[in-house]
Amino acid sequence: MSDSVYVAGVGMIPFAKPGASETYDVMGERAARAALDDAGVGYDLVQQAYAGYVFGDSTSGQAAIYGLGQTSIPVINVNNNCASGSTALWLARQAIASGTADCVLALGFEQMQRGALGGGKLPDRPPAMKRGIDATIGIQGWGDGPMAAQLFGGSGQAYMDKYGVGSELFAKVAVKSRKHAANNPYAVFRTPISEEEVLASPLQHGPLTRLMCCPPTCGAAAAILVSEDFARRHGLKTDVRIKAQSMTTDVPDTFDSGDMMTIVGYDMARTAARNVYEESGVDPSDIRVVELHDCFTSNEVTTYEALGLTPEGTAEKFVLDGDNTYGGRVVVNPSGGLMSKGHPLGATGLAQCTELVWQLRGQAQARQVDGDVSLALQHNLGLGGACVVTLYEKAGRN
Repeated sequence: MSDSVYVAGVGMIPFAKPGASETYDVMGERAARAALDDAGVGYDLVQQAYAGYVFGDSTSGQAAIYGLGQTSIPVINVNNNCASGSTALWLARQAIASGTADCVLALGFEQMQRGALGGGKLPDRPPAMKRGIDATIGIQGWGDGPMAAQLFGGSGQAYMDKYGVGSELFAKVAVKSRKHAANNPYAVFRTPISEEEVLASPLQHGPLTRLMCCPPTCGAAAAILVSEDFARRHGLKTDVRIKAQSMTTDVPDTFDSGDMMTIVGYDMARTAARNVYEESGVDPSDIRVVELHDCFTSNEVTTYEALGLTPEGTAEKFVLDGDNTYGGRVVVNPSGGLMSKGHPLGATGLAQCTELVWQLRGQAQARQVDGDVSLALQHNLGLGGACVVTLYEKAGRN
């Protein structure tokens, strides 16, 4: 196994509201071409491809990738809910690290419909998330609101009850996300909002209002991963390396913990983050920029603690001190995150990757984090469940 896996190229297209985007195959091809162009390689040199998406027919990955050419390489379709893009990235890294391939494409795309996410599409069989839903019913019952809002609203309420904070904390995070997105031409929602506007927007479930919930979005993003030998032979960039990565699924007590935070992935994230810190020897205090899975602002708050960015129970102080934004200790979601950039499910993990690569290269323009940004952390979560945490480092030549 090799620990030298480099991100030679990244690409992303501007995200769009449902109904205003191109079709998934066109979006996917555009993002993949952008990543290939950024890497400086032709598609003929790609040896494997992994395509992440949630809503689409089987072999949708081929439909997008065949626009680049038909070279007979393996194309693997990945569906891991909202962690599909980072799962494709995880598989691509494994292929390089194992020596199976030297140049791999990881692609994520999603063409979504309007409205909140529902449950399973096949009513004649148990939903894949049945364990989590049953556990949720046992803790808080089940209402008429959107499924995801009930799950993450319950988690937010659990955090409020545990640490005695108010929903204003979640509103402050939404305001911060919009402020960051104002500098991101790829983001859907770039207009600033106030804390009062967030709190006054329609209630969804528990403490969550509409402006604390991410929107359905369409988009695509991609990355080209290469081995060190391949990069050297082809004169490619080795300026960003994947230093460590961990993918986890639910822990033994997820569904009998009686804790909504655990049901929506807190322990998965904490385990994956600890694995990454142990593998890399990096302390979370050394990290200056993070892209994390803020599908709801309540999840951003709890994830600060799951990733070790601040001790458990101190997220409110972390936010009030401005340690989650520019001028603070770590800039969280400089892209605007899922809340404001948008959340095209299969594309999200690779959009996070793209933003962090740009940050490490110093190419993030008005979003660029000041100072020496040498490490960047990514967190991508899918209920059902999967969590991928990836640590990138600045390394080598440009």
